[in-house]
Amino acid sequence: MGGKRTPGWEWRIDNARPQPSRTRTQSLPRKRRLRARYHLAGDTGFGRGLPTTHRQWRRCTVSIVIAPAPAEQIKLHNASPSFFGLVRGEFLKVMRQWSTWILLILLVGANVLPYIIETVRPRFKELIVSAPLTVYYDQMSIGLSVLRVFTGFFLLIVTARMVSQEYQLGTIRVLLSRGVGRLQLLFAKLTTMAIIAIILLIVGILFNLLLTILLIAGVAGNLNSFSSLTSQFWSDSGVYVLSILLNMGVSILLATTAAVIGRASVFGISAALAFFPLDNFGTVIMLLANRVTGSDFWLSITAYFLGPNLNQMPIALTNNLKVLSIGFGPLYATDPANVGHGILVDGTHTLVVAAVYAAIFAAAAIWLTWKRDVKE
Repeated sequence: MGGKRTPGWEWRIDNARPQPSRTRTQSLPRKRRLRARYHLAGDTGFGRGLPTTHRQWRRCTVSIVIAPAPAEQIKLHNASPSFFGLVRGEFLKVMRQWSTWILLILLVGANVLPYIIETVRPRFKELIVSAPLTVYYDQMSIGLSVLRVFTGFFLLIVTARMVSQEYQLGTIRVLLSRGVGRLQLLFAKLTTMAIIAIILLIVGILFNLLLTILLIAGVAGNLNSFSSLTSQFWSDSGVYVLSILLNMGVSILLATTAAVIGRASVFGISAALAFFPLDNFGTVIMLLANRVTGSDFWLSITAYFLGPNLNQMPIALTNNLKVLSIGFGPLYATDPANVGHGILVDGTHTLVVAAVYAAIFAAAAIWLTWKRDVKE
């Protein structure tokens, strides 16, 4: 306000005007090196001279070129395994295991053994000439009975192992993660075992026929006795084959149920193999109970056991006394007064009992597979 100004201070009019923007020199392409800070920059704080945040982010971003994937790759990635592909995979897994081939060798040996024993049978050559039809019924019954029993054991072991190993090894979680349904996997395994059973049955029938021809030709020296075979013989043989096929189906379902319940190979195989021996041995227990108590209830209850009904099925369906079968049937006896004790089963009864057991096994396996959590 009237005071004196400090010496050296001068008012310049050009300071009131806005300063013109200074142009910065453009750097030419050359070898990069550190550059000195611009001493007249507005920001004189820490980190001055560095690019701003948005410019730094733009420099660090990487441009990504998205090329459209071929339609074949997208379709292959999204596609779930087919049912027939699962069946093929299960079949390859079964056939690539050494235990399967060992069981097949034992099955072949079990089918050959009865024919070897027949070669030393007393007066076998005379029976071929005098009663050829009886001889052929015996050979058919023994051969198909052995085939029925040992193919049943084969299917029990292979089926229980195939189903339970998925849980035991934890591979079922991998399959489910790839889009395979639980029931789809179960039905693929059942289909695989059904195909194996049909192949075993066809090959077993042809093998037994070949062994019969070799036996008759080797003992009698000719095949003239084949002319004595009647249409009834071939009909009874066909019925016997159908009973074997039904036996195979029940065995597969039984082993599947045991494996699904236990989810371990040891439990599945043990439970499947123990079922029929215990079932057949149960008839002996029921017979002893009948003798102790004198009640026919113990005899009648054996008519609803699975094993005895499967053993009796070929005889009951053919209704021919010449047809034989291995194993105990349902208990039935007549006293001196010709009064029956127990239930005399027929072909329809054996079919119904087998069908009920098969339905129970199938329902249990499907329900447990569908509802139980996979924790393995």
